[in-house]
Formats: sequence, structure tokens, C-alpha cells
Amino acid sequence: MILRLCVSSLFAASLFTLGACNSSRHSKAADDAADWTMYGRTYDEQRFSPLTQINEQNVAKLGLLWSREFGTTRGLEATPLVLNGVIYTTGEWSVAYALDARTGEILWTYDPKVTRARARAICCDVVNRGVALYHGKVYVGTLDGRLIALDAKSGTPIWDVVTVDQSKPYVITGAPRIARGMVLIGNAGSEFGVRGYISAYDAETGKLVWRTYTVPGDPSRGFESKALESAAKTWHGNWWLAGGGGTPWDTIVYDPQLDLVYTGTGNGTAWYRALRSSGEGDNLYLASILALRASDGELAWYFQTTPGDNWDYDATQPLMLADLEIGGRTRMVIMQASKNGYFYVFDRQTGQFISAKPFVDGITWAVGIDPMSGRPIESPNAYAGTRPVLVSPDPGGAHNWNPMAFNPATGLVYLPAKQGTTFLHAPNAIMEV
Repeated sequence: MILRLCVSSLFAASLFTLGACNSSRHSKAADDAADWTMYGRTYDEQRFSPLTQINEQNVAKLGLLWSREFGTTRGLEATPLVLNGVIYTTGEWSVAYALDARTGEILWTYDPKVTRARARAICCDVVNRGVALYHGKVYVGTLDGRLIALDAKSGTPIWDVVTVDQSKPYVITGAPRIARGMVLIGNAGSEFGVRGYISAYDAETGKLVWRTYTVPGDPSRGFESKALESAAKTWHGNWWLAGGGGTPWDTIVYDPQLDLVYTGTGNGTAWYRALRSSGEGDNLYLASILALRASDGELAWYFQTTPGDNWDYDATQPLMLADLEIGGRTRMVIMQASKNGYFYVFDRQTGQFISAKPFVDGITWAVGIDPMSGRPIESPNAYAGTRPVLVSPDPGGAHNWNPMAFNPATGLVYLPAKQGTTFLHAPNAIMEV
């Protein structure tokens, strides 16, 4: 894979600016035209660039300035960050890079040396979606479940913490986020039988500040919170023996105004509710959007986009914050184009459902969304016991990890979407194969 930078000599702006990447700079990221210091550019993750030098009239003058070959055919999923003329990004096997933004010269490379045997516990390839920048450090999560702080100038490790039980099939493919002087990181592994959680670490020391599990564990050991105790009532059977799933493997967003952290949770273990929960219950907080207090990780509100998920419809797709005029008043909202094919808008302060509309054609698992509750109206043909049925979207989703963008001037959201259909194989059929 090749990282390419295109620029016109007539419209090249200086990439070299002064100043450290800290909380103040993050909060003013919207006014920073030269740098891209956070995963979604700003805390709201709108990915909107205010630059206007390149437009419809002069775009044809763009040309290739440099390209950099990364030597992989596995794909590049990272969003590169730019600070003070340096590009920070990642490639396969959680390898981190710093490049000169003007020339493409590699300034340093850091390889966390993840054992290749880890590939056996990775659902969806050895990719990594990028780094976080803060106080002269570059933070990267690794496929063997570590969170590492690197010196931004040299790539030298400052601290290295293990965030998971490495005897279990946990991995990290998502990009860390910064909030209140902490580094936030999730994990993946629901397909292999783990219990998901999101963790917050002190950005300076690497000390664990808080950890929030997304699904309840073994009831005999007690529950970590009232929220998990309540969630356990929506599970049945011995679900904890297989871990439960619900890993928050990608999206994390911080709202400094409300001091809330938002994350999406993944599918259950197993995919089929008949196997993981005796065929009953919503199985909270699978396939949900969670709002957590940044100070301690306690649940503020949640919304489950696909109750009792049977189709691998994670709610881990990118989340975006915005202030929109709805019903004659300004609403603080959070938006997601979900894997299940519906585009959701919620009040990000309370979690109140506002709307959900299909953004692809041919959705068959649901016939619509209840306009009051936001609960999907499941199709009678979406699941048929031991008889396989055709379901759309397929497990890859109508939208997955791929980022989206919002133009606040037009109110338009731009996102990649796809249509696909799969056979849903019933549990008995699986066990008989």
C-alpha cells in the first residue's frame, strides 16, 4: 500500500506550525488550518476541513508531490495525524511511523513486535486505524492488547501497558482517543469469545484510571455496576461462559462540553441469540451506543440499535457530534450510520431517540423503526429457527469502520455505504455441519 500526498505548487500552505499538542490545542482544533491532530480532526469527529484554497476551479492543477510505499498488501486503515510538519500513522501489525510531511521521508518507525501467532485470534486482519497525539507523545494500540506511549520526536517508548488478558483472544485495532488527560482504548475479539470493555489510562504515566465493561459477567461474582446488574436481566442461560462479546473495537468520541465519552459496542458471542442467551432477551449492552461519564466511566445513557442481535450488526461505526436545528430548536446530537442500514440521530445529552432512516435499499432484517422508541420492527423473515434465510445487510454491514464526514455549512453527511445479502444459518444447522 502507498501513502500519497497531492499538492499544487500554487496553493501549497505551510505545514510547519509551532505549539504542542495538548488539551487547549485539541479544543481549538477547528481553528487549526495547518494540522490534523485528532482522529476525526476535532473532538466532534466531523472530519470537516475549512480550507478553501483548493476548489473546483483549480483542482485540476494538483499533482503528485511524493509517495511512500509501505510494503504491505494487507491494507491501510489508519487516519494519518499531522502536527508541526510531521505525519504520524500506522500500518499492519501495529507498526507506527513518523514522516516528514513535505518530503515523505520516514523520520522514525516503531515496531511493537507482536508475535505473528496472534493472527489466529484476529477476526478481520492485522490492521490498525491510527494513533493519538498528546503532550509530546504518540499513543498506539497493538494487536496483542498493549497501549504504548512513544516519544513524538524519536519514536522511543515511554511506557507500555497490557490492557487485556493476553491468554484470551483480545486484540486492538482501533485508534486511541484523548479525554481529560487520559488515553481511551477499547478492544476486539467478540468472534472468539471475550467480554468487551473500554479503559482509560493516565496519559503521562500509563496508570489505569477506570474500566467499563459492556456486558455483564458471571453473576456469582457480583456486578461491577448497577448498569451491568440491570443489563443481566436481559440475558438468559450461562452466557458468561462464552464471554458475552460486546467489544468496543473502534469508535470512541469525547464531548468536552458535556464531559461524556461515547463508544459503540460490538456483536455477541455467539452471533446467534439462541446459542448465547437461550434465544431470549435484548442482551444489553450488545450492539449499543454508550454514553459514559469521563470522570469515572459510569454509564450516563445507552441506546441499543439492534436488540438481541442475530446478524453481527455491531454499533461500532463512527459516531459524530453536531448541533442541529430540529423542530425549531437547536439540539446537541450524536449521529451514526449503523451497520444495520439505518442512520440514527440522538440527543447526545440524554440519549433520547430523534430519528432513524435507511441509507441503503433492500433492508430485509427489519421493516422499519418505531418512530417513538427507535426500536427496530423486526421482519418476520429475518430469522427462521433451523431454516436458513436471506438477510440484508450482510454481516459486513451497510456501513462499517470506514470514516464519514459532516459539512456544517450544508448539513450534509458523507459516508461510504454498501449493499449485500447473506444466508443466515440457524444454530442447529451450524452444529450439524
